Formats: sequence, C-alpha cells, structure tokens
Amino acid sequence: MPRSSTASLVLAALCSLAPLTAHAQQKSGLPDGADKALVEGVCSACHPVSQILQSSGYTRDAWQELVGTMIDLSKTPAEQGKITQYLVTHFPPNTNRAPKLVAGDGKVTFKEWFVPTLGQRSRDPVEAPDGGIWWVGQWSDLIGRIDPKTGAMKEYPLPSKSKPHTVTIDNAGGVWYTGNGNATIGKIDPADGKVTVYKMPDPAAKDPHSAKFDSKGILWFTLQNSNMIGRLDPATGDIKLVTMKTPNSKPYGIKIDAQGTPWIACNGSNCLVKVDTATMELTEVKLPTPGTTVRRLDIAPDGLIWYVNSGKGKLGRLDPKSGAIKEWDSPSGPESHPYAIAVVGGYIWYNESGTRPDVLVRFDPKTEKFQSWAIPSGGVHAGIIRHMRPTRDGNLLIHQSSTNRIILVTLK
Repeated sequence: MPRSSTASLVLAALCSLAPLTAHAQQKSGLPDGADKALVEGVCSACHPVSQILQSSGYTRDAWQELVGTMIDLSKTPAEQGKITQYLVTHFPPNTNRAPKLVAGDGKVTFKEWFVPTLGQRSRDPVEAPDGGIWWVGQWSDLIGRIDPKTGAMKEYPLPSKSKPHTVTIDNAGGVWYTGNGNATIGKIDPADGKVTVYKMPDPAAKDPHSAKFDSKGILWFTLQNSNMIGRLDPATGDIKLVTMKTPNSKPYGIKIDAQGTPWIACNGSNCLVKVDTATMELTEVKLPTPGTTVRRLDIAPDGLIWYVNSGKGKLGRLDPKSGAIKEWDSPSGPESHPYAIAVVGGYIWYNESGTRPDVLVRFDPKTEKFQSWAIPSGGVHAGIIRHMRPTRDGNLLIHQSSTNRIILVTLK
C-alpha cells in the first residue's frame, strides 16, 4: 500500500533502522482505518507489523511509551498522535495470550537500563570480568557497554550489515560478537573501538548465531539457517565448519560441559547435538516428542542438560550419561514457547516468550514446582528474552529486545 508523504518524511529520519522493503512488501493484515498506511510505513521500518497483531494491546499512554522506545517522533507530533490513535483504537488491552502466572515463595527484583540508540533491538547481555555488561544492538550494527555502578553506557559502531546476534567474552576478557548479517565473527577493542573481523571461509556459511568459548580459548558457534557448527581459533584465525546431520535442524543455542564438550540445541528438529572437539564429529540425541524444537539449553553443575522444548511448551532434562530424558509442561501451556534458559542457584530459569507479557519462570528440580513473574519494560510489559546468562554473583542478565532494555534480575 502506498505511503503518505508524511509517513515518508518520518521514515526518512529513521536512518538507524532497517530498510523497509522486506517488511513493507508483505501484506500487513492491519485493520482498515484512518492512518493505516502511516502505521504500516513507520512500524515496518523496524519490525513486521505482525508484532502489533500479536501484542497484548495497550492503553494510549502505554502505546505512546512503547512506540517511543523504538523511534523518536517528537519532532512530528501530528504523526505521533495519528499513530497512537490508530493503535489504541484497534489494539486496546486484551488477554488473548495472557500467561498463567504461578505464585511461590521466591522473590526477584528487576533493574532496567534503557539503551541509547532507539530501534536497535538490544539483546544478549553478558558480564565481563571487570563487571561491565556488554550487549549488542542487532538492528543498528552496534555493540554497547554498561557500567552497572554508574549507569554510564557507551555504544561502538560495527561494520555495516553485521546485524550482531550475540556478544560473548573470551577467557582474557576480550569482547566478541557474531555477525549474523554479514557472515563474520568479530572482536572489538574497547580502548579505541577497533574491530577485527573474521570472515566465514565457506559462502554457504551465512549467519553466525550463538557462540561460546571453551576453556582452551577456542570459540564454538552455531549458524542456524546455514545448518552448520563452527570453530574459530583466535590464535591463528582458522575457522572450521561442519554441517549438521539432519537437514534443516537449525543449530541455535550452544553450551560447553565440564569436559569441554560443546552441546547444541536444534531449533528445527527434535534433537540435541554433541560435538567432538578433536574431529568435529556430531552425535545426535533424539528427543522423544514429535514436533519438539529447542531454542536453547544449559548445563547444571551435576552435568545434567536442561533445555526448553520451544515447540511443545515444555521444560526438558537430559542425563547425558544414561540417556534418560524427562519433560515437564510449562505453566502457560503448549503455546508458551519457552526460549532462553539458565541454571542459577540450584534452579532452572527460563522465559515463556509466547505469552504477553513475556514471563520469567523458575523451576525447582527438587520439588518439581514452578514460579513465574511478568517481566517489566518501563511502564509497559513488552518484549522477548532471547538469551539469559548468569552474573558472577549468582544473579541473572536478561533483556527485552522490543523495548531496548537490558535487565539485571536479582535472585533472592
């Protein structure tokens, strides 16, 4: 649908956001009404408008706040008012995807940081040895650092079209990212912002995704849509790649066990995969439930592997020694789409990304009981955790990518 001239003027100012073409060419499905074209044009600069259709809806003030986390329309108040009016008219608060929150005796507190560049889709925060918190802004080709003591933030530009998917810290405290958009792995020097780039040696390896260093300093990483696993030796720059045994298994999350062995989650098939570090031979562990897909996994101190069964709305556990597998239904049911996961303080923490709001869930392996909390994003509940990682003092770093927030969860 053609955009109005006012919409075009607004979009021209959004130079830090992704191009419109991919989203704008799709049929939006938005309801007819005044200023539909304006909303289609402005909102599709950042994300598919299907995210509006899938939202929990908001009040006028909440819609205005939410839009303000993505784009600055303060210089075009007329357009801002039209967009807000359309959204509140057609998408008032609803309970279509409401979670089933479970009470319990656990307590958590959330501390939020609102990162500077709007529309960047901040994600995957991780703590460095000096206490700094690093994140990537996938849609704005940047990497950033928070000083949690002062709240000071600094953002560093990355090469164009990097679309960084995650940031990880090496054993010496070096800061690395995966270039999901331009088939690279990169390392940044915080002193001067210089970026060292390692390109994939195979043109079929297009989308480095999640990454983890082993104890020897080797970086292991997944390439989801390329259906590959990679290994980078920072000492030599050598990269080796291997293709997954199952077509379209979509390797996603990755963790290293106590023996130094990488384990991979399959987001396109019902499997977990073990990697031989010497030969890169892959061993699949088939998960029992048809339709299972796994976004991420984590490994407990006792060696048990915990994973989210995203496709079926379950939490799962694999004993890699015996091969025994057990799964539990997530509180919000089969459509809850568990996503990120971390083992912290003897509990399993994950989120239900298919609900609105996004929900943080705690599972006690001893009692097999759940507890959950709605995750805040300023004055609204919006966003999705796509990765969570523990801090050195036993708390949890998460994010809400839709609202540009990095969040420290203090576990009590």
